[in-house]
Amino acid sequence: MALTKEDILNAIAEMPVMELVELIEAAEEKFNVSAAAAVAVAGPAVAAEAAEEQTEFDVVMTSFGANKVAVIKAVRSATGLGLKEAKEVVESAPKAIKEGVSKDEAEALKAELEAAGAEVELK
Repeated sequence: MALTKEDILNAIAEMPVMELVELIEAAEEKFNVSAAAAVAVAGPAVAAEAAEEQTEFDVVMTSFGANKVAVIKAVRSATGLGLKEAKEVVESAPKAIKEGVSKDEAEALKAELEAAGAEVELK
């Protein structure tokens, strides 16, 4: 019984990325071709796996926007800093507000700071 193209594609889809890279290299050698496009497709898969594995995030304020006072209040609330310290953090943007926090906490803090008018990135 011959394998169909669908059977082969399903088998490849279940392979770990490193095995897929080895398969591509073996195919290049056997058929004397370059699979640069196939490797480019494997690249985003590796990046997607890395993104899925990230468990800690840094919340970085890139700009405090037009409402600096509201952003200072949000930073104070999130960090427990005093007024002077929170103002210094806000004015030194871009600045990490919190580092190494869970995805849920990072997204909640990002939403809170953006609601106050800040521009925020998760890294």
